[in-house]
Amino acid sequence: MIETKKLVKRFGLKTVLRGVDFKVQPGEFVALLGPNGAGKTTFLRILASLARPTLGEVTVAQYKLPEEAPKVRAKLGVVSHLPLLYPDLTAEENLLFYARLYGLNEPQARITATLNMVGLENRRRDLVGAFSRGMQQRLAIGRAILHDPEVILFDEPYTGLDQDASEMLDQTLRSVAATGKTVVMTSHDLARAESLATRFDVLSRGVIVASATRADLAQTDLLKFYKQALAN
Repeated sequence: MIETKKLVKRFGLKTVLRGVDFKVQPGEFVALLGPNGAGKTTFLRILASLARPTLGEVTVAQYKLPEEAPKVRAKLGVVSHLPLLYPDLTAEENLLFYARLYGLNEPQARITATLNMVGLENRRRDLVGAFSRGMQQRLAIGRAILHDPEVILFDEPYTGLDQDASEMLDQTLRSVAATGKTVVMTSHDLARAESLATRFDVLSRGVIVASATRADLAQTDLLKFYKQALAN
């Protein structure tokens, strides 16, 4: 579903990604872990067709990037710590706006199903500007899944959320994963990543330095695996 081969990204003289090989199977939920400056956001921006690789190959949903970026975007949903919503519109109006961008036919049924999935059906006619940070983030997930994408990218979706909002977001992410979507999420919250993902990859110094499935971690914990990966 997602594959990169020898992916390199440079900004001037600075090399951020140094030959990343990465592969995600359909339906996998991969947590991409790593310290600040490891290149996680840059990597996700390339997968989202928001940045061009310097060298290497990138395939998402069987399409090549950057050559087939419009086709990739039709298969993709992206959520970051910025919700990308209009505060002067209601939740329903926000989703209707994006439904028109996606060219969805008969969008009302899809909007209702999406609001139910993210737990905001009873707030559909409320202005987004009055929503809490956690509610906005849940609606942002609704925006990202509205067109039923095959792949969803989450870039630090818990940034700025309090404990209650984070727990509500946990439930929403589990609901999304349960539909069989392919998910890649960057996160500094190891406990949350461990509870959600089926695979854990560590990006450090511009390369993937370790990878483990949930089954691989049966005899250890994610924190120990993460620290060992960074130490190698």
